[in-house]
Amino acid sequence: MTSFDAAFQHTLAELFAWRRDVRRFRTDPVDEALLRRCLDLAAFSPSVGNSQPWRFVRVSDPERRAGVVASFERCNADAAATYEAERRDAYVRLKLAGLREAPVHLAVFCDESTEAGHGLGRATMPEMLRYSVVTAVQTFWLAARAHGLGVGWVSILEPEAVCGIIGVSCDWHLVAYLCVGFPVEEHADPELVRHGWQERLGAGGMPLIER
Repeated sequence: MTSFDAAFQHTLAELFAWRRDVRRFRTDPVDEALLRRCLDLAAFSPSVGNSQPWRFVRVSDPERRAGVVASFERCNADAAATYEAERRDAYVRLKLAGLREAPVHLAVFCDESTEAGHGLGRATMPEMLRYSVVTAVQTFWLAARAHGLGVGWVSILEPEAVCGIIGVSCDWHLVAYLCVGFPVEEHADPELVRHGWQERLGAGGMPLIER
């Protein structure tokens, strides 16, 4: 088994710590070879039954992008309305997506009809297919960060509407909509912490529950 020295372990820990949900992007284009490299690394992600159910779709068409932005704006307005007083004011001040600025949009789907993997491991937990896609998103995110790219995961969307806007198979389920590009700024702390929305929980380490 390959072993990794202390220097690598330290660098890896820094990568985890500096992985950030980016919302403020420069509009500089992303080199195609760099994007492909990060996607190739995402393909190393684990998946239930080796099913590899992730489907990355680059959304480049301006009309499709505009449709996604409109979905975000509807959902964002609805979400703001669920809060009261000061919390609502704090919410509307947050920048929650870089959809207009990010040069690359990636919609990440789970192909729930895939025959790859022959059903292994998901008979009792079919949601494992979607969890497998999440591992690919995280691997892509870390790879992008290691190469100087920022990634923002936009979840304030209407999944079915986005599927229709992009025009994908009805057997595909939207797991993530990612904005990708070079960040305008870098911070050691998450944006939601910096703007007072929510502190990190368990900052001293993940609690281990014994039973």
